[in-house]
Amino acid sequence: MIHVFHKGKDITKPTLVLFHGTGGNEQDLLPLAGLLSPDSSVLGIRGNVLENGMPRFFRRLAEGVFDEADLIFRTHEIKQFLDDAAAQYGFDANNLVAVGYSNGANIAGSLLFHYKEVFRAAILLHPMVPLRNVELPSLEGVSIFIGAGTNDPLIASSETEDLEIILQKAGAEVTTHWGNQGHRLSVAEAEAARDWLQMRSTSTNA
Repeated sequence: MIHVFHKGKDITKPTLVLFHGTGGNEQDLLPLAGLLSPDSSVLGIRGNVLENGMPRFFRRLAEGVFDEADLIFRTHEIKQFLDDAAAQYGFDANNLVAVGYSNGANIAGSLLFHYKEVFRAAILLHPMVPLRNVELPSLEGVSIFIGAGTNDPLIASSETEDLEIILQKAGAEVTTHWGNQGHRLSVAEAEAARDWLQMRSTSTNA
């Protein structure tokens, strides 16, 4: 997969795995990663699917309607890529934090739905429920930040609440930040995610 890897100053910090939104690329979330954890290594991934020339991580049938077979296939494909990248670059595959926006948040969510301990934590910005009526692995010990918009034109508040409940039932610790900037990733949301991650890192090291 097309990607970029930047080795961080502190190898004890988690590696941030970046998943862009529709039409983005592996570079899009690098500034956000620098805000979230400046000393972490960063792996930015470009989605393998094109929709009208715009990169995505999986196909969709319509706005908000996922091609579930492709979603599942791409989820396994990315998990294999993460394992291969860890071997290639020497980062700890057991110390990863997902950072995904929109379509990227959905593929990160699908990875959590399929694989136990794929991420130690995840920052899901404007996600949907990737798959329904599936049994999740245990997410005990996994912390998840959800960034959502009360007036998001693409994602109903009930969708966010459903995802929160599903993740909590699997054992995850979920924090949801509600903003009013629609589907856009706002500065306030990014700063809330940073504060959440830093607080989590502090408590983990205590």
